[in-house]
Order: sequence, then structure tokens, then C-alpha cells
Amino acid sequence: MDRTSYTNLAKSWEYVEDHAFSRQSTDLNAIRTHAEEAGIPQGSAAQAELLRMLVHMVNATSVIAVGTGSVVETLQLVNGLDNSGQLTAVDSSSQGIALIRTLFNRLSDETQTTLRAVNAPVDVFLPRLNAENYDLIVVAGDAENYGASFEQAPRLLKKHGVIVFTDILAFDSATSAGGVLNPANRDAKSIAMRGLLETVESDERFVTALTPTGTGLLVAVKR
Repeated sequence: MDRTSYTNLAKSWEYVEDHAFSRQSTDLNAIRTHAEEAGIPQGSAAQAELLRMLVHMVNATSVIAVGTGSVVETLQLVNGLDNSGQLTAVDSSSQGIALIRTLFNRLSDETQTTLRAVNAPVDVFLPRLNAENYDLIVVAGDAENYGASFEQAPRLLKKHGVIVFTDILAFDSATSAGGVLNPANRDAKSIAMRGLLETVESDERFVTALTPTGTGLLVAVKR
């Protein structure tokens, strides 16, 4: 691939992101602004839009959102459920769960989707959930969320259920210096994501695909 092709790819990412951002609702823009003003950065608009589409694609009725204040992605998952099903948001940080609970309180009179916000470590809460009861798990935020979520995914997901790992390239990490793409980068999330890629892609219970959407998505479908 020549330099022009790489330049076009970078421009295409920017175009897609700007396009997705322009399609965000007024409410979604306000939620993004509020979260970022509270010191909790939000992920790519295109990434969140794709997650909403995945809810429709897998005809999901039961979703788990694991994250650290990922309110934009959580709202798009709620939008994808389209007044049905249930969404459980798990966040170990008090500030993150407060934002999600505020969002859910606002939505309680607007949607028929059952919303639950849980303030707990992922490795403590997910083992309590019923087996083969979930269609989609979306993982974001701190490095420790990822391995703990994948450990439970084979048990929690229905057949052909999906787990999606956002920011798999570790660009969103505050200490990132090029994330996974920089071999010399040894921050905690980059190390965790390199290990996770190898673990998930080698697991024969799942079919996987790595995509550069947003800051990288790893999608794994349970066989």
C-alpha cells in the first residue's frame, strides 16, 4: 500500500467519524458533552453507531454493557433495543455509574427497555448472572474489564451471541503512546489488549474479526 492509500484511509476515518457525529441526536450530543466536562472521555461516534446497528443485526433482547462511564455507547445500545429487551450496565467506578444512572433515570419514562445499572467490579458481578442468557456483551474502559468479561463470555452468551471489545487498539488510554500499534508502548491497556487479541482469536469457541472502526473493535461470535 503506497503513501497515497494510507493518506486516503486516514481521511476516510475522519470523514466517517465526522459523518457519524453529525447524525448524533441533540440528547446524545448533550450527554457526550456532560460526560466529557465531568472528565470522562467518550468514544468514537462511528463506533457507538455501529454498536447500535449490531443490536439490530443480532436481534438482541438482552445486552450487557461493561465500561467506565461509557454513556454514549450505552445510550446507543439502548437505542438499538428499540423499546424492548433489557440492558445491564456494569461500571466499577462511582463517577461512571453515577453518569449511567442519571442517563437511565432520564430514559425511564421514555423507553420500555428494562435498564439496570450496577456498581461492581466485572469479575465479581458477571459470575452471578445466569448462563446462556445474553445476546450481546460490549466491553469498554479500563484494561481489567476486558479479560474478566471474556472469561465469562462463553458461559453468559447464547449460541451465536456476540462479545465486542471497544478500543482494542488502546488509543483511548491516558498513558497510550500509539497504543497497540507501537511495539515499544508498554502501558497497561496496550499490554492487556495485545494479550486479549491473542487469547480471543485463538479460542476455537468463537469466530472473530478485528476492525479499525473508532479506536478498534474486536468482534467475537460464539459458535
